[in-house]
Amino acid sequence: MSYTALYRKFRPDEFEDVKGQDAIVKTLKNQIKAERIGHAYLFCGTRGTGKTTVAKIFAKAVNCEHPADGSPCGECAMCRAVASGASMNVIEIDAASNNGVDNIREIRDEVAYRPTEGRYKVYIIDEVHMLSIGAFNALLKTLEEPPEYVIFILATTEAHKIPVTILSRCQRYDFKRITIDTISARLTELIEKEQWDVEERAVRYIAKMADGSMRDGLSLLDQCVAFYIGERLTYDHVLEVLGAVDTEVFSRLLRELIAMDVHCVIKSVEELVMQGRELSQLASDFTWYLRNLLLVKGSDNMEDILDVSTENLMQLKDEAQMIDNDTLIRYIRVFSELTNQLKYATQKRVLLEVALIKLCCPAMETSQDALLDRIRAIEKQLEEGLPVPSKKIMPDDSDIGGGSRQEKVKPELPQALNEDVKAVAKDFRTIINDASQMLRIYLKKARLSAGEGNRLLIVLPDEMSAGVVGSDEHKNEIADLIQEKIGKKVEIEVRQMEEGRQFEDHFVDIESLINMEIVVED
Repeated sequence: MSYTALYRKFRPDEFEDVKGQDAIVKTLKNQIKAERIGHAYLFCGTRGTGKTTVAKIFAKAVNCEHPADGSPCGECAMCRAVASGASMNVIEIDAASNNGVDNIREIRDEVAYRPTEGRYKVYIIDEVHMLSIGAFNALLKTLEEPPEYVIFILATTEAHKIPVTILSRCQRYDFKRITIDTISARLTELIEKEQWDVEERAVRYIAKMADGSMRDGLSLLDQCVAFYIGERLTYDHVLEVLGAVDTEVFSRLLRELIAMDVHCVIKSVEELVMQGRELSQLASDFTWYLRNLLLVKGSDNMEDILDVSTENLMQLKDEAQMIDNDTLIRYIRVFSELTNQLKYATQKRVLLEVALIKLCCPAMETSQDALLDRIRAIEKQLEEGLPVPSKKIMPDDSDIGGGSRQEKVKPELPQALNEDVKAVAKDFRTIINDASQMLRIYLKKARLSAGEGNRLLIVLPDEMSAGVVGSDEHKNEIADLIQEKIGKKVEIEVRQMEEGRQFEDHFVDIESLINMEIVVED
């Protein structure tokens, strides 16, 4: 006898066996008991959540000769015929391969004939979003006013692709993702029936990997058990079969990233690759690990939300003290981007290594959160007494410690100031009175200094004023006014003061200097 996959072998035959969709099951059972059965239903939800299964049970229940509490009895001729696929009253259609107008026209013609046995003809159209626009239009009228003995059940994973005109004619039921606890309990129940020896941690991990899909959970269990036939299926065995990574590896990798140890990080990647671990799964699981860490940092009461053991929770709390929120969010951002890139990449290892090196070396990035990491790295070097290349920083006026106040280093005046520059500085305020109105307004805020080659420096307080005065048109206007006044051409340079800096700390105020010289002569 050929082997039957677990998800087919243990497909529910009655509503009581459907797990994780209690609200939908209760509503459908009540409709059957009260004989308030609709003519069109739309079952939406992610893969493996029970849409087609519930549709088949519903088709059996409406035709069952002896329904019990809204569920099919499973023993009458109609229930057995539907279960074996021999019933002419339940028609399953795969819209992915039968998506044309002609296929829907055939359905429209068939609904004119009453069922040969039972009360209802039930059409289950799977992946209905795959129908063409013409097919949807052909279905509209029949879906709105079918004969009283016809029920349509449309199933889809992408409800947003279905026309509104179809949606408005159906009762919509959204199948939610199944919780890890529910999947784990169902797997344990089936493992006991099959008399397998499976470790509890292994079952929990398979349930987590199922990502809310009961069918995926059963398929993964099938895969893992097949690899270790006759042996005890342990947590480590599951990791090996699925190419996944244990949380201990994530913990070690995180500590290496926090230490910014590129050598150890790349060595860890090498070990994982040699063990045959799936790198896409590694990136996805590590992102989830970082998410758990962020939740632990955010609140002390996360035991009920995080699906981790007590030992792992204590480990997360320890690691939460080692890393700040900004750095952690940066790690999550980089790995979220990496997870998307790995889906279509041919050189997955290279992308992973680049992402890890980027985390270890914040200088490779220019984003704001990377800048915070660069500051953290410099602070760490200073704490450890390592030499850090730095520029001399001028202390602010407020930097007065317990000792004597350090004197600021004043900029030096060029050895000999050109007489022409002196003449301009002496009469600059008079010269600019003849400038255009807008230029005159901005030059009122200007300060004068001397540059290399006896240039006249015009220093503006902000970026906008420096941009206006520094335009070629306005610089030429200033040069022409100076030439008219002193009869000579003076080279002009426009500068902008950096935010938070004082003019006197970086430039010599030649206007004050010229005025001081005049007072001395007098």
